[in-house]
Amino acid sequence: MELLQSGLKLRQLQVFREVLRAGSTRRAAMALGISQPAVSQHVKQLEAMLGILLFKRSANRIVPLQEAWELLRNVELALTSLNRLEASIFAMKNDEKQRIAIAAPSVFGFVTLPRVVATIRSKTATTVRSISGSYDQIGEHILAGRADLGISRLPLDPRLFEWAPLGSARNVCIFHPDHRFAKQARIEAHDLAGETIVDIDPQFAAHQMNFNALRFAGVEPDILVEFDCNGHEAGYVSAGLGISITNEIIAREYAAFNLEAKPVEPSALYHYVAIWQKGRTFSNALNICLEAIVSAFVPTTLVSAHTRTTRILPETV
Repeated sequence: MELLQSGLKLRQLQVFREVLRAGSTRRAAMALGISQPAVSQHVKQLEAMLGILLFKRSANRIVPLQEAWELLRNVELALTSLNRLEASIFAMKNDEKQRIAIAAPSVFGFVTLPRVVATIRSKTATTVRSISGSYDQIGEHILAGRADLGISRLPLDPRLFEWAPLGSARNVCIFHPDHRFAKQARIEAHDLAGETIVDIDPQFAAHQMNFNALRFAGVEPDILVEFDCNGHEAGYVSAGLGISITNEIIAREYAAFNLEAKPVEPSALYHYVAIWQKGRTFSNALNICLEAIVSAFVPTTLVSAHTRTTRILPETV
């Protein structure tokens, strides 16, 4: 508050953030639509107000110091909160003409999020921003105010989040329709002997579970390629380059690919939820958005019996 009273301006913080994002005062000036000298002046004024040197200057360039990066985190939070406040006030004045940000792993952009957006647009004038990330990053987006709602998995910290259940899923093996697995009721660890596998990075728990099961069965996995987020495996598998293990909810997103799915054992159980920051007040548009997310996950089960192959098909909206 004292800093604000002493003359610290919102514009200075916005310019400071853009300089770090753009990497130079020239590119920041272009992004902001102001002159390069004006950018430099705003930065100097900010340093004077804070009494902190944020940049090292040399040869007409400014290089961010560690203090600048540390300040940026708090500036991002503050500006994001102000943007949320502005959007909330705009929504109150303009009924439901607001923008809602949904954070979710990028794989949900194949099937689920398009269904969500279609429902929202049929009921409101709200626009949607999609933000991708890992499950940990989804929580960070929510807490930082960058996203209003998220699609994630349990467990979550109930002190920080509230959530609505979306569905539960077990593991499935996905493969090309011409693969020998199409004739089996389910896939077990020993069936993967000799199979080329498209697998998620070792930092993921699913990787450890799958590989432990294989090695317990005396099978050393033959990895073709590792991918760093769900969704990347579908292209390799549909090209007939290998098989992959995921879960029913993720596999549903692959409706546009030529894939089939079978239950796989051993299997884990995953609980998907729509999440938001604890204590968040919902507008009518946000309630509609949450309802759209929940309805987009019904039904969630791809493999309803262990006696048949399931072709991954698109669901009607």
